[in-house]
Amino acid sequence: MNHEMTVRERILMRLVDVIDPETGVDVLRMRLVEDLEVDEETQVVSYRFRPSSPLCPLAHSLAMDIKRAIASVDGVIGQKIEVAGYVHAEELTTLVNREEI
Repeated sequence: MNHEMTVRERILMRLVDVIDPETGVDVLRMRLVEDLEVDEETQVVSYRFRPSSPLCPLAHSLAMDIKRAIASVDGVIGQKIEVAGYVHAEELTTLVNREEI
C-alpha cells in the first residue's frame, strides 16, 4: 500500500528535527507544540507553542525555529501561532506572527 503523507504528517516529521538547546530533546517529545491543525482549503497551519517554562530564555529563538521548520514543508502557505504559558506570551505571539523567515 502506497501511503502519501499528509501535510500534517510531514510537519510532524519535520518538527522532530527541532531540538530545544537546553534539553537536547525535540519539541514534539517535549510537547512544546500543541493543537497542530492544517486548514485543507487554505493550507494555513495553526498551533500553540508552549515554552518549557514561563521565563524560558530561548522562547523567541525556539518559536522561530519551529516556524521555519513548518514553513519548509511543501504545501504550507502560512501559519497562525499562539504562544501560551509564557510571561510575555501576548508580545511573543505578535512578534513571531509578524517576523519573516
